[in-house]
Amino acid sequence: MRNKIATLLLLIITLGMVSCDDKTVYHHYEHVPGYVWEKNDTLTFSIPPVAEEGTYQEQLEMRINGDYPFLSLTMLVDEHILPLGGSHRYAYTCELMDKYGTPLGEGVSYYQYRFDMNEVNLNKGDSLVVYIVHNMKRELIPGISDVGLRLRRK
Repeated sequence: MRNKIATLLLLIITLGMVSCDDKTVYHHYEHVPGYVWEKNDTLTFSIPPVAEEGTYQEQLEMRINGDYPFLSLTMLVDEHILPLGGSHRYAYTCELMDKYGTPLGEGVSYYQYRFDMNEVNLNKGDSLVVYIVHNMKRELIPGISDVGLRLRRK
């Protein structure tokens, strides 16, 4: 009986250590309705005030399926640092497939991607609002399931 309790306790502690990422301060996905991202659909991420001053790494994450028709995806990212940090606009092109159309992400029928965006310096109590739209020539982009944003302290 003691061995079972000790094994269970060790398993819980190990899972807790593996699943924790003390550097991640925000991680959220927005679902793309119908797996089709319309050009005028803005995905919004509201990051609450950070507890510590420092440099933070923004990471864009996404999930696509086999319906995605292009090798890459270009997005516009508008970032607003509140209360007094200003605004920035960035364009990001994310390579999703190799030149043969083979997905570069992890997965089988859905593919997961993570891209480092930029580093941002935040003061204690600063928050971020990030708006993302696709910047492709096509109005409707099929095959995108979710777009996420992760903020990690460096």
